[in-house]
Order: sequence, then structure tokens, then C-alpha cells
Amino acid sequence: MPTTILAVQHFNTFSERLKDFPIQVDYINRFRSAKEKKETLDSLKQGKVDILIGTHAIIGKQVQFKDLGLLIIDEEQKFGVKVQEKLRALKAHIDTLTLTATPIPRTLQFSLMGARDLSIINTPPPNRQPITTELKVFDAEFIRDAIYYETYRGGQVFFVHNRVRDIDETATLIRKVCPDLHIGVAHGQMEGDELEDHMMQFINKQYDVLVCTNIVESGLDIPNANTIIINNAHWFGLSDLHQLRGRVGRSNKKAYCYLLSPPLHSLPDDARKRLQTIEQFADLGSGFQISMRDMDIRGAGNLLGAEQSGFIAEIGYDAYHKILNEAIRELKHTEFKKIFAEQIEEKQEFVTDTQIDTDLEMLIPDDFISNIGERMSIYTRLDNVENEDQITAFKGELQDRFGKIPPQVDELFNGLRLRWVARDLGFERIIFKNKKLRCYFVANTESVFYDSAYFQKIMQVIAERKTSGYIRQTDKHLLLNFDQVHNMEHARQLLEKMKAQLV
Repeated sequence: MPTTILAVQHFNTFSERLKDFPIQVDYINRFRSAKEKKETLDSLKQGKVDILIGTHAIIGKQVQFKDLGLLIIDEEQKFGVKVQEKLRALKAHIDTLTLTATPIPRTLQFSLMGARDLSIINTPPPNRQPITTELKVFDAEFIRDAIYYETYRGGQVFFVHNRVRDIDETATLIRKVCPDLHIGVAHGQMEGDELEDHMMQFINKQYDVLVCTNIVESGLDIPNANTIIINNAHWFGLSDLHQLRGRVGRSNKKAYCYLLSPPLHSLPDDARKRLQTIEQFADLGSGFQISMRDMDIRGAGNLLGAEQSGFIAEIGYDAYHKILNEAIRELKHTEFKKIFAEQIEEKQEFVTDTQIDTDLEMLIPDDFISNIGERMSIYTRLDNVENEDQITAFKGELQDRFGKIPPQVDELFNGLRLRWVARDLGFERIIFKNKKLRCYFVANTESVFYDSAYFQKIMQVIAERKTSGYIRQTDKHLLLNFDQVHNMEHARQLLEKMKAQLV
């Protein structure tokens, strides 16, 4: 648990739900006395505690588990990469479940690339309503009206001010504009008993407004609090804002979130984008979209290290992801080829793409699509076409939008078809010029491709002259050559015929 209060809430919830089972639940946080902590840790070491709930204190050297089997990290976005790795180091090969409404970019990227399983719960609890989110400039009259609107309908209000040094002044301002309401204060520098006392008073509806820092953002469940006002919202990250907004709207009542900040035009680009994003994605279950947007704004960074920001903003997400996939694929085919050899051969994942170099006109002419931006968009979409059905649909769309398909575009489609069959045969590059077809096998001689049964079949087909192609070896490359190739369609037919011999 990232916060002291949340650890207590989880302890109470677990204890209540498991009270009829022979399971011992305990917790550690700064509210516990030294004597209580020692008793808990002794029981844990002896295996008498089945479930231990705690804050970052769990990674302390004095915490020893008898037989740890499952690690659950709640509010994962609050734990840094180094802390998470320390938690996993508690035991080798530990099963780990992380829970969060807004996954950090590193976790999200691991999920997108398939290194970690990701499950998304999009269905909100029954009768929940989206939280109305509005950007506002700090104004005492507006704050007063928003607070009174909530209290008149029997609700309570969070007022988040994330600076402890002047939080009491902010509370004084709230008391001045709402003199007949009960105002409480809560922040992380309070003594444990005092903080717990203030929070319990708010939960028990003794306070109408709780002026607090973002200590309340992690998982607190107070169904009667349905308005939150966040002061200086531009100082918060996207994840923080989404988590804070999640403190309200936890019942069937309509909830409101007001973000107070200077005018948007006066803010830095990143701060303005964050506020606009949190206002835009206000629907239930929108945490995943917010995290994707956060990754776009901040950059995904070094995925295998502790850094959380990187150069993704400079090269673009698609290019970054492509480079990453190429690096992973290269490692699979070289350093770890013994581990992945069977998987690669089964799926024939020897080559992910084939480069085609030709003297034929394969392009979208200017007089067919005049707008350069539109042409670039078409090229990008065309690069993602993967089968004949998609070519037919794409060709029909171009014809509807721009008219008769010119020969150069038809040649582009033929190039796509040639690229598919060449990729399946293990060719990284094809040169088609002067009626000669040169097909380059995988350049990396350490690739698992050359140890595969598939490559042996190709060599056998060539040796038995079941294809008109012939092998040539240069200093750096192994090539398959074809002479007297008339056009792109003829080239594809030659490779298709050879591929058919391998079945």
C-alpha cells in the first residue's frame, strides 16, 4: 500500500471478509507502535501471519517471510521502479499482481509489448455515473458556491491543497467563505494518531470539508464525498489527477471535480496537455486512455532500467516501438536463440520485413493524390496491409476517393504481395533491376534461421532444381538469383512457386 491510511482500510476490509476463515491478517505502517511491529514481524517470520498488508515498510531488512507465494502491489503508480524490483526480490520467481487505475508508462509499455499480461476492467460498479470535470480559475465565490451545492444535498467535499506550509491558511480561507460549515485538515506531516483521528471524523461526517494534501488520493473509499476541488491542478501529474478525481463518485450520486489553475494559455505545454486530457477523459474506466496519453506526453523512457522519461517525444511512439521490437527480435535470434528456436521455427518468424529496391515505378503519383500529407497517410496505412482481402478493400477505397487507379499504384500493390512471400522465405532484402531478381537471405549468420529445418528445405529445393533460382555467396551475403524476370508479378510467381515446394 502506498499510504498509511490505505493500509489500515485494506486491513479492515481483509479482516472483515476473511473473518470466517482460518486466515491470520496483519499490517505494518507508521501507526503501529514499535512493540506491535515487533510482534507482527516475529509472527510473520514464524509463518503465523498469512496475509501481511503494509506500506513501503514491507521492503525493510527486518521483514522476513517464512514462505512468500504472492505479492500484490496496489496503487502501483505510487511505487517507483526500484521499489517494485526490491519487492519482487523478496523471493525468486514470485507471482506478482499489480493493481492500478493509471499504469505508469513503463508498466503499460511492458504490457503493450507482451512482456507482462494486462487485464482491463472497463465495467464500472452498478449505478456509477461519470464525474463531471471542469477547469476553473481560482475564485473564492466559485469555491463557496461549489461547496454549498454539495453540502446542501447532504454530501461532503475534498479540497486538495498540496503544500503543507500554507495548508492552514487555505483552511482559514474556506472557513471564511463558509462560516457555518465544519472544516477539517489532513496532511502527511501530522502524527499518526492525529491524522487517523481527522480522517475518521471526516468518514463519520463530522467534517463537511476536508482540506488536505494528496495523501487522500490512494484508494480511500468515502461514498458521501462527491465533490473534489483541486487547487493548483497544473502542479499534478496526470495519474495523480485521475486518482484524486477517483475519490469522489463512489456512490450513485452525481459527482464533480473542479481543477483550479491559472489560465491555460499561461501554462507550459505539458501542463496544459495534462489538464486538457483529464477534462476530456472523464468517462468511467478511462484510466487506460489517460495512461496512454500520459505516455505520449512524458515519453516511455528506458524500459529495462529505472528511468521513467526518454526520447520517445523526439522520434514518435511508432518509430520507438518499431526500434524496440527489432532489438528484441535480434536478441531472440542471436543471444537467446537456443531458448526461442522452437518458437521461431514453429511460427517462421525469421524475418519481420523485407526491403524492396527496384527500378520500376512503385509510388502514388502527385496527379493522383496532390496533397502531400494525404499521400504520406496513404503510404503509412499501406505499410500495415497484411493480406489480399485488405488490398482489395484498400484499392476500392482509393478508387472511390481519388478515381481510376494508375499503373504505378498497381505496381505498389504488386510490391506488397512480393514483400509478403519474400518475408516468408527468409529474405531481408530484394533487388529487382534490369530484369534480374536478387534475394538476400538473413544477413546475420548467427541467426536461428540457418539452423532451422526450414532453411534446409529451401536449400534442398534449390539443389534439386525445383526452382529456376540459383545460389550465390558473397563476402557478406547469401543470395538467391533469378534471371529474365519480366515484372513484379512475375517475380512474385517465381517465389510463390518455390514456397509451394516447401510444404
